[in-house]
Amino acid sequence: MKTKFFTFILTILTLTSYGQIQLDSSFSISGSVDVYYRANLVGTNNPENGGTLAPGTSFANLPGFALGMFNLVNSYEGEKVGFVADIGFGPRGADAVFASPSPLNLVNQMYGYWNITDKVKVTLGNFNTFLGYEVISPAANFNYSTSYMFSYGPFSHSGLKLDFDLGKGLSGMIGVFNPTDYTDFNPTADYVAGAQLGYTNDMGGAWLNFILSDGFYQVDLTTGWQITEKAYLGVNATTAQESFAGAALYLQYATSDAFSLGLRGEYFGDNGIEVVGKDESVMDFTISANYKVGNMTIIPEFRIDMYSNESVILDGTTGETGKSLSSFLLAAVYSF
Repeated sequence: MKTKFFTFILTILTLTSYGQIQLDSSFSISGSVDVYYRANLVGTNNPENGGTLAPGTSFANLPGFALGMFNLVNSYEGEKVGFVADIGFGPRGADAVFASPSPLNLVNQMYGYWNITDKVKVTLGNFNTFLGYEVISPAANFNYSTSYMFSYGPFSHSGLKLDFDLGKGLSGMIGVFNPTDYTDFNPTADYVAGAQLGYTNDMGGAWLNFILSDGFYQVDLTTGWQITEKAYLGVNATTAQESFAGAALYLQYATSDAFSLGLRGEYFGDNGIEVVGKDESVMDFTISANYKVGNMTIIPEFRIDMYSNESVILDGTTGETGKSLSSFLLAAVYSF
């Protein structure tokens, strides 16, 4: 059964690419494939864990040569209605929907929408979160590794939301969702409220985001602006009740159409989620290059995580604990 499914998908992609299947112009197939190599620098192996110690963030944390995700997005955009069916195969895809059992963990997003008017849209289903700067798909991130704020915030929501075009660049959203990351069904009969207020212009945008449930809230500010033709600045700041708080700065500079350099600097405070220890913190700095060859983006990346907790890192060379971890990563992301 699995073999037949994969054969069907590959056949559709192949025939479509050669123009042998004429799809409605409103229907599209897109996605990405990503793979990577990751290694810590000398003195940061952790043999007690059976491998190489990784930052406490999501996705790009496997040692050696590793797989990311084959992401296949099918969408239909009609005049009034449409849908998105987004499927992810591989470790990154499975980690993104960790609250779903197999084979439901293949579904990254699945929703339908209705443009009630040109100012109001209603969406029902499972969609990636509106909070935060980074996203699940590596094709939409400049850095390949991810931030702590992204890793411990919500990944996806299932529910109903209304999006509003308020005019003059302003937008709004309100919604009600299952408990965060329970995307298949609601196991508790509890619900989460969400809201967003945004502003965009030709240079970028800013979004203020909220989620609220019984005994919990998260407030998030995400913004990104094209400062000059070659320079870009992004900022993300968030606080989650009795869990964590943090802020990150994203700087990118394009030296040409094919090559860009970027820096992410993040501060993450642990206020009870116990990622790096309660009342402890971590600062991570990531330098990434993006080199584009056709539809492929090559991403060499250097990252250092510096912890306030002195016992987070075990040095495999000396057997002593430490408070910093540096690593190198090389990723390839192909988008279609």
